[in-house]
Amino acid sequence: MEIENSIKENLKKNYLCLENLDKKSDQIKKIIEHLIGARNNGKTIFTMGNGGSGSTSSHFVSDLLKTAIINDSDRFKAISLVDNVPVTLAWSNDVSYDCIFSEQLKNFLADGDIVIGFSGSGNSKNIVNAFEYAKTKGTICIAISGMSGGKISKLADISLIIPSNDMLIIESMHILICHCMINAIREQGIPKFNYDS
Repeated sequence: MEIENSIKENLKKNYLCLENLDKKSDQIKKIIEHLIGARNNGKTIFTMGNGGSGSTSSHFVSDLLKTAIINDSDRFKAISLVDNVPVTLAWSNDVSYDCIFSEQLKNFLADGDIVIGFSGSGNSKNIVNAFEYAKTKGTICIAISGMSGGKISKLADISLIIPSNDMLIIESMHILICHCMINAIREQGIPKFNYDS
């Protein structure tokens, strides 16, 4: 396919996916409400993902910790479980890659915390294991996936499934949704940082 046609086709697919995603605004609103509740009650938000979803996990936490700050409001407590490379390698090497997130949660997790899993397929074993552990601790599990939603969507308290089978589109929509949520949080007050100019 010619490069120009490829670009146009890809942008069209993203646009169509976004149109369908608009029908899931109620689920996005529920996630935002849980995030704000966690902030207001001093609970911690944990994120995780593999590959591109891992970078989304880090990006979202970065936005929660800085971009989402509102004047005269509590700040978010958030940790991306992908960011401590040595501990991830230690669990992978000594036990199994499948436990890299669940074992970290055992150090931190408390009742009322939130665990968010980003996964294109929804079947990442390490996220499934983390959700299964989190469910035993009175934790709210949020799955943000694609395709059929996979196993994590069935374990989650809230499941947002991107209506696409294309991994690149799914990952693009994940970032877009994260920014949408951060923007909605910022609009609940006066943001500390202005990015409009």
